[in-house]
Amino acid sequence: MLAYGFYYFWDPTYLLIIIAMLLSLVASAMVKSTFSKYARVRSFSNMTGAQAAEKLLHRQGIYDVRIGHIAGDLTDHYDPRNKVLNLSDSTYQSTSVAAIGVAAHECGHAIQHAKGYAPLALRGALVPAANIGSSISWPLIILGIILGVNQTLITIGIFCFSLAVLFQIVTLPVEFDASRRALNLLEADGILQQGEVKQTRKVLTAAAMTYVAGTAGAILQLLRLILLFGGRRDD
Repeated sequence: MLAYGFYYFWDPTYLLIIIAMLLSLVASAMVKSTFSKYARVRSFSNMTGAQAAEKLLHRQGIYDVRIGHIAGDLTDHYDPRNKVLNLSDSTYQSTSVAAIGVAAHECGHAIQHAKGYAPLALRGALVPAANIGSSISWPLIILGIILGVNQTLITIGIFCFSLAVLFQIVTLPVEFDASRRALNLLEADGILQQGEVKQTRKVLTAAAMTYVAGTAGAILQLLRLILLFGGRRDD
């Protein structure tokens, strides 16, 4: 049994996990490097991330979203339940093109919410299933292995893991659309000049790559599970 279990965790398909880890590391390094570079570029408008966010929301007729300040760097997010646009330390009071771009991206999510953007609603509906799936998938798979490769438990575990993967796949169009809206609004409202918009696009593109890498990594993990256990039957 020990050798049998060892095979599952150290077989050639482990290369898929290594690829996933490398993608994540490269994407993380890229976004940190790009944000750091343009965080040192002060915007011509001299607006802070919070001021830019407020202006963008009001221009879209959105007055019921509160701008909040949270600790950390690049922890920015929009909370649709409480209608709060949370900006991190590196964004809230910064006047850089990077900070304004990140703030505008979160505004893009608030605008999606206000306009009933379908993929955002779908992502929200998937949250409970994705949370449960990511929590119990591996315990079920490991328990299935311990119990002599119980295919029923393993299959349920793989299905639960696939729910988390589905959530990440649905997240991609949501994130790309938010960035598209942000860039269009920043230029249309004159918050950033044309050259600054190009710089901001680099920041948001780098940030988007973290979602792409995360999704690719999750798909590779799911593929590995299917290759290892998908065609097996209970002994």
